[in-house]
Amino acid sequence: MNLDGVDKSHGTRTLLDSVSLGIAATDRIGVVGRNGGGKTTLLRVLSRIEPPDAGRVTHTRGLEVGFLNQRDDLHEAHTLREAVLGGKADHEWAADATTREIVTVLLAGIPLDRIVEGMSGGERRRASLARLLLGQHDLLVLDEPTNHLDIDAIAWLARHVRRRECALVVVTHDRWFLDEVATRTWEVHDGVVDQYDGGYAAYVLARAERDRQAAATESRRRNLVRKELAWLRRGPPARTSKPKFRIEAANTLIADEPPPRDRLELERFATQRLGKDVFDLEDVSLVRGDALILDRATWRLGPGDRVGLVGPNGTGKTSIMRLLTGEVAPDSGRVKRGKTVTVAYLSQALDEMDPTQRVLDAVKGPELQSSTLLEGFGFTGDLLTARIGDLSGGERRRLQVMRILQAEPNVLLLDEPTNDLDIDTLTVIEDYLDRWPGTLVAVSHDRYFLERVTDTVFELPGDGSIRMLVGGVEEYHPGAPGARRTSGADAAASVSAGAPSTSPQAGMSGAEERAAHKEMARIDRRLARLSEQASAVENEMAANATDVGRLTELQKRLSEIAGEREELESIWLQLAEMLD
Repeated sequence: MNLDGVDKSHGTRTLLDSVSLGIAATDRIGVVGRNGGGKTTLLRVLSRIEPPDAGRVTHTRGLEVGFLNQRDDLHEAHTLREAVLGGKADHEWAADATTREIVTVLLAGIPLDRIVEGMSGGERRRASLARLLLGQHDLLVLDEPTNHLDIDAIAWLARHVRRRECALVVVTHDRWFLDEVATRTWEVHDGVVDQYDGGYAAYVLARAERDRQAAATESRRRNLVRKELAWLRRGPPARTSKPKFRIEAANTLIADEPPPRDRLELERFATQRLGKDVFDLEDVSLVRGDALILDRATWRLGPGDRVGLVGPNGTGKTSIMRLLTGEVAPDSGRVKRGKTVTVAYLSQALDEMDPTQRVLDAVKGPELQSSTLLEGFGFTGDLLTARIGDLSGGERRRLQVMRILQAEPNVLLLDEPTNDLDIDTLTVIEDYLDRWPGTLVAVSHDRYFLERVTDTVFELPGDGSIRMLVGGVEEYHPGAPGARRTSGADAAASVSAGAPSTSPQAGMSGAEERAAHKEMARIDRRLARLSEQASAVENEMAANATDVGRLTELQKRLSEIAGEREELESIWLQLAEMLD
């Protein structure tokens, strides 16, 4: 299908200005850009849901387009079985493996004979996605498909759309998902659409190179691109291995770029603001309805801790946040809060602001500071005098986040902070948090955001416990139906046990070679993370040279890191030998 010279405006705003694009049968395209910049309009125009003001949209004959809107069109009186499965009995739909997988993942925990009316927004969203994926389409057009999905369901969705033999165009703020599925990226801004090869990592590198070639001025936006690029280059090597363009020039942008944040310095400032105590949960039990959230759990959060909280939907992550704020009392045990703790809580709701108030009046504080924040969060021009009730969901979420950050709390509790936010706004928030000295707890399904702003990740597995994931969010893989986690040792064993073939690599098949390379890349990422952890422990040992008890704990942790590193290096060498 093609767009040829397409114009589209809403009111006085030009969203598409003489845009020409083409989509091939095997393309998987990620669409990025600011909220209100025209991403959804572009999807609706190319799907022929909305006509262009000028230009042409051409589809090949018989093209079947499946469109996932941000608002569902489910019939309120239908049951879930009728709305999604066409009324099929269990033995009918379960006989098909693909249908069974989609229903098992996306509709888990929702009775199929439940009426659509009264279902939550998240349940309706998952039902709409399931209904779409059950159809046969030549082109899938998805507008924010990861909303209301947990980390495991997002990983499953990425695998699913990669397997489908159809074209894909997807708008999403989930940068991990973009890197997993997209082979091309479109950036929508100022009425135009810029095109890039690859997913999000490739897009960031290309945008930095474009800025360098154009001799862009040192603006706020360019500084954020540089910091984001530095983050990507320090991350997993796979993120920067795919771009086809030359990246050496882009690398000069970050040659002297410091790490995103100085963790030890921020912890020192946080201790000055908060003291030694922030939150201590001691032998706490918490039950909500029929769900056991915590069962005699002990959990301590100190000054400067940056914690991510993950777990399947329904395990009680939001309840934990409300427990920390004091909105919910434990059924047993004690929640101790530091005397100087000042908490700011970003909830998932958008009803906390006066819809009649104007944006400029909703921001308090020094005029210069307020105007800088407003500009950084995209509130300029007519948006400054707009009423909050007239803002889009994404714009209200942006304002909500900005107001919370402006209040200067020393403890931030963020419940799904990435919902409805565009990628540019997320980089603004991440940049702000890089400099923010305090304790942070973030609940999010966005693994890129968790990797970017947190240092430690805890999991609520649903059995009343809370446990730390030593390897960070990469260690969190509860597994979709049929999925299997493979350890490094398992991967090495499976590769070494491969059947002989005509491959030149020591009798390994092509699939086995790819598996070995993929596992070596994973080990490289894990070794880099372990090196960072070891350096942090060594710095902490130097800072606690006179504390014998603490030194003993730190030495034990350093030994654990060294042991894991040695095991991973051994596996890496085994794999390398097989590939020689």
